[in-house]
Amino acid sequence: MADMSFWDHLDVLRRVIFRVVGVWIGIAIIYFIAMPFLFDNVILAPCQNDFIFYELLRKVGLYFNLNDDFFTQEFKLSLININLAAPFMIHISTAFWMSVVTAVPYLFYELWLFIKPALYPKERSGVRKAILVGTVMFYIGVLLGYFMVYPLTLRFLSTYQLSPEINNVISLNSYIDNFMMLILCMGLAFELPLLTWLLSLLGLVTRSTLRTYRRHAFVAIVIVAAIITPTGDPFTLAIVALPLYMLYELSIPMIKEVEREKS
Repeated sequence: MADMSFWDHLDVLRRVIFRVVGVWIGIAIIYFIAMPFLFDNVILAPCQNDFIFYELLRKVGLYFNLNDDFFTQEFKLSLININLAAPFMIHISTAFWMSVVTAVPYLFYELWLFIKPALYPKERSGVRKAILVGTVMFYIGVLLGYFMVYPLTLRFLSTYQLSPEINNVISLNSYIDNFMMLILCMGLAFELPLLTWLLSLLGLVTRSTLRTYRRHAFVAIVIVAAIITPTGDPFTLAIVALPLYMLYELSIPMIKEVEREKS
């Protein structure tokens, strides 16, 4: 690998890109075929009153004798389509984005194979751990976004009324755009430890810096959580803010391990 020229490296990268794109397209075709089932049972599931998280809230409310609407609300949402081509385009785009999410482990695997020959043995161990942690954390963020954050956001925004004279009618495009954006944002937000670790390798972030700015980070995380989940209640805010802050704290020992390797 060390004897390869720039053009050889470029050719290897080209093959990596082709393989990744090929896997994405292959998975997207499978999702395209299965989309009618997936759309009804997965993507539109948060619109139904029997969605698993709504059931959980009702059980929690019943167990602790909580009568607030947050725990007892019955919720069901019907969508409309106002664009002739929207169902077909959403069929394609949803299959593609679902394939992107599914192919993340393969993407990281190809990235690992590409950079592995250029790393020292100690560096390989650290990068391998970082890629594994990054993959797991991405899916934890996606699952948290799907099962908790998006249902709460959907339930709040779809029932919020600026005036009794205005009826909320949610379009298919609006639902899908928010669905994809929020879930992908949650997955990317959970990459914070990996991002911090990479920044530390570049010398842009240190362990002492993260410790010094703990309070600032907490305020920033609460603001981000409030933007992602505009429900206004402390419970929903905590669902997003606490995991993100735990990720921030998790980033500190990750940098510590890198510093030990350098010493």
